Parts: sequence; C-alpha cells; structure tokens
Amino acid sequence: MTQETLALHAGYDKGEFGAMSVPIYQNTAYDFGTAKKAADRFSLADLGPIYTRLNNPTTSIFENRVAAVEGGESAVATATGQAAIFCAVANLAQVGENIIIAQKIYGGATTLLAHTIKRFGIEAKIFDSDNADDLEDLIDDKTKAIFFESLSNPQIAVPDIQKITRIANKYNIITICDNTVATPALFKPFDHDVDVIVHSASKYINGNGSTLGGVVVARHGLNKKIIDNARYPHFNEPDESYHGLVYSSVDLPLFTLRITFSLIRDMGFTISPNSSWILLQGLETLHIRMKQHSTNALIIAKYLQSHPKVKSVSYPGLDNNQYNSRVKKYFKDSQASGLLSFEVEDLESAKSVIDNTKLFAVVVNIGDSKSIITHPASTTHMQVSPDELAKSGITPELIRLSVGLEDTDDLIADLAQAIG
Repeated sequence: MTQETLALHAGYDKGEFGAMSVPIYQNTAYDFGTAKKAADRFSLADLGPIYTRLNNPTTSIFENRVAAVEGGESAVATATGQAAIFCAVANLAQVGENIIIAQKIYGGATTLLAHTIKRFGIEAKIFDSDNADDLEDLIDDKTKAIFFESLSNPQIAVPDIQKITRIANKYNIITICDNTVATPALFKPFDHDVDVIVHSASKYINGNGSTLGGVVVARHGLNKKIIDNARYPHFNEPDESYHGLVYSSVDLPLFTLRITFSLIRDMGFTISPNSSWILLQGLETLHIRMKQHSTNALIIAKYLQSHPKVKSVSYPGLDNNQYNSRVKKYFKDSQASGLLSFEVEDLESAKSVIDNTKLFAVVVNIGDSKSIITHPASTTHMQVSPDELAKSGITPELIRLSVGLEDTDDLIADLAQAIG
C-alpha cells in the first residue's frame, strides 16, 4: 500500500464493534486474567499490554502507523520530541562515550545533545553537515551515533545525507535522522541508508499545535547492525535490570524494544493515550497538508526574495538556493516543507517585523495549520552561545516563518505591511 493509504489504515483492526475511529484506551493497567499470562507479558513471551507507562493499545496503533508510513520496522512513541531524541541517543551511548551531531540542528536539540547530556558523561562532537568533510576525522572507537536533521530548523539546510550514511556504515555506527520538518510525506530517510528516525510529532504530524508527542522509528534489518557489534555491547550482554535478558537473543526489533523496556520503563517518557489519538488524526491528513505547506512556503519565499528590505531568504525550494539540488535529489516532487527563514537589515528591523504582523502569530512552534513567526536568536536558540549561533548561521536579524495553510495573498499582505 502507498503511504497515503497506510496513514489512514495501518496498525488498526476494527475488531468486534467496527469503530472507524481508533478507540482511546484511557487507562493505566490491564487485567492479565492468569498468573501465567502476566508472567509471559513481563518475560516478553507475550507482547500484549503490561502497563500504560510501557505500552497502550491506542499508542501501539500510532507507533505501528508511523513505522508503516516511514517504511520502518518498528516505532516507539514518547511524551515529546525532545524525549524521542534523548531516548534514541541514550539507547546507544553511555558515560565515557561520544556522539557526533550536525552543526545545523534545532536549538533545543543542540542544548540537549551538546550540553545537558554532558552530565551523563556523553560528549558531543560537532560536524559540518553541509559537506561532512570533517565527519570521518571525528570518529573514534567510542563514537556511538551520528545525529542530523533532514531539513534543519531554522537554517532550512539539507545535509549531504548519502555521504553521512556512507561514512557511518564504513565504521558500523548508527545514524539518527530527525525528520520532523520534512516528514515522511516529503522525505524517506530509510531509502537513503539511515538507521533511526526521530520526530517531534507535536509539529507537522499533529498539524494544529494541539498536543505534544515524539516518536522513534527503526529501519528494517537494524538488528543485523546491532548484533555482535562491538560498539553496542549492551545489546549483546545480559541486562542485570531485566533478569539477565540479552536483547540480541530476542527475535524482535531490538532498538525500539530496549527503549521501551529500559529507558521508558525507568524514566517514564510516556506519551498519553489521548495524545496518541490526537496524533493519529493528524497523521491521516499529513500528505495533503505537506503539499499545501510546501506550495505556500515557496510562494512566500519568492515574494520575500523580491522585497527590497529583505537581505536574504533561506528556502531550499528556490532555484538559486544552495540546497536546491539536494531537495530535487532527496525530496518528493522537490517539495521543501513549510519552514523558511529570512534576514532583514538588523536586529531592530527584525523585532519590528515580528511585532507588526497580524496573521503570523509570534509563536515558537512549527508545523501548525496557522502561520507562525519567530526570532530564533532570542527564543528557540537563546541558550546557544553567540559563537555557536554564528557557526550555525543564526544571526540577530534572522526571522523564521512556519508558513501555514491560509491563502498566500493574505499572508503576503500581512508581511508587506509588517516589513514596510
């Protein structure tokens, strides 16, 4: 089946009552019925629900559906996108080890991976994802993951994905791609040798800013890369916290299995069943919305490019953008999602534009059906040092737009009066 059909049907059996809408299992615990069934659930001989901190029928449908749409083998949902990133990385690295992260990623991800995670004893090395020329030199025997975004936020940069995955595979390292901005409607990371995908499902998958959620997706065949890989001994040795379970001895998707029964079990990054249900509704219309977001964003980008008070516009859908050839190479129908950024004369001009928009709301979310305007340097990336901001291309005069589904004539009129 196609992605569009899978987004509507995958993972759900209407069962006894034939309910067209997935039910919300808004409960905490489950009646096992017998002691044996309870023991089988905890030993993973029976994969039915145990406790909603670990698994839930509504959430399982959401996980299976996202995995199907991404073309992956399995998925695990989390309370937020940040939790998804943490789980993906913490599933691979521990104290004394390191990860390599792209220079151009979301500010919250930079703070988490380059700073907060230091307290767990994990070092982050930063590489230039535009060309990845420095990536191989950063790898050592303690490197456990390479993390990048398929469309970076807010630089709207497209990395050299095939080069990154080729180097990672040479050294048997797992790659993690944040596909939040592109979404599977526009880009399929697993088609380009990526191992793991993460999403902030709060963004385009949700589509209207109504709930938080994240998801980690593992590709088909990832077990082969994990089993007997010296970089990942914790998958191949007894887990003392789980009665000596050796994950690699279980014929199940190991990456997501360990996230559920180790990290989420212990740290409680659990998504609520109600949030999973809301995200299912958004997933059903994702493909239609992403086409319109991309169409609208390109029209807005072309308008801004022609404005005399706009110094530069970053949108890979523009023919003269440095990443346009990669959009044409990687992305469906060369569509580049709804996120763009532009620079005006200086910081005060940027503040004036933001303060004077009427349709564009001053919000730090992205992927909403309603259009959003943000000043990254003072909001989403304010925790990032001035030096890191400069290296990642985030200037004081940079404005980020998340272009919604309104009529573009109305959006252009709003920007015209705000820019002046």
